[in-house]
Amino acid sequence: MASSRDSMTGTSRLMPADAAPAPGGQGDPDAAIGAAVARSGTSFYWAMRLLPPPRRAAMFAIYAFCRAVDDVVDEPGTPAAKAAGLAEWRLEIDRIYAGRATTDIGRALALAVGRFGMARDDFLAVIDGMAMDMGEPLRRPTLAELELYCDRVAVAVGRLSVCAFGTPPAQGPRLAHALGRAFQLTNILRDLVEDAGLGRLYLPDEWLSEAGIAGGDPAVVLRHPALGVVCGRLAERAQGYFAEAAQAMAECPRASVRPARVMSEVYRRVLDRLVARGWSELDRPVAFSKPAKLLIALRYGLI
Repeated sequence: MASSRDSMTGTSRLMPADAAPAPGGQGDPDAAIGAAVARSGTSFYWAMRLLPPPRRAAMFAIYAFCRAVDDVVDEPGTPAAKAAGLAEWRLEIDRIYAGRATTDIGRALALAVGRFGMARDDFLAVIDGMAMDMGEPLRRPTLAELELYCDRVAVAVGRLSVCAFGTPPAQGPRLAHALGRAFQLTNILRDLVEDAGLGRLYLPDEWLSEAGIAGGDPAVVLRHPALGVVCGRLAERAQGYFAEAAQAMAECPRASVRPARVMSEVYRRVLDRLVARGWSELDRPVAFSKPAKLLIALRYGLI
């Protein structure tokens, strides 16, 4: 799915099989999840490390949950097996809120929910978002469909995350709304080629039609000379969401948005580099080195 390898959901695994926590086990769930996230290699690990231990453990648990449900959809398997996997996660969410979680991730989430009050519906929305990528690939969604997709796979994660961050309730939902959409639109623009290889095309149908781009073959659409018009519009919308998120963060106590500021700065710079590269050389990757990301974490998270 069109999400960052460094965000909560994505086309590539952030938590490889040998890094995943055990599905059962009765040890300390926070310790198991924290170790798995550390082994996963995500650069957002250091943003999450900025949080105090209980909030950090909650964020790690959210991360692990998102990786697990994403892998149900993106790993090899029959449609029936994937549907069953997502159904099992819905049951595990029910068990979490009933005090009967059965997995390491579920037990870690139960601790997080007890501490910080994440909403059950947001976990279910993430699963529903993953389900949108099952079966027929999502191609040329309407703007309304794209909005729903972004809300489920990104904004719902944001709503869970601001609870873990301790963002004030007056600003938390607004920050999640803006930053989740900014992240997801950036992911879509960055992952055009990768998603096309999976038969997916997340650019909105209305804008493609207005640009004179017909057809549903992602590879053909990406070669159209007017592609840059559509990508430029989507980049402008993402920039607007980054601006909204910055305003929301400016109204919050600094400590409550440190991880969000680090993540936002990384993603905003990715978007800037995509715009500077343009839309005619989509195979030319845009990425940051690990030292560059650590410098961002130091500047925006600690200073």
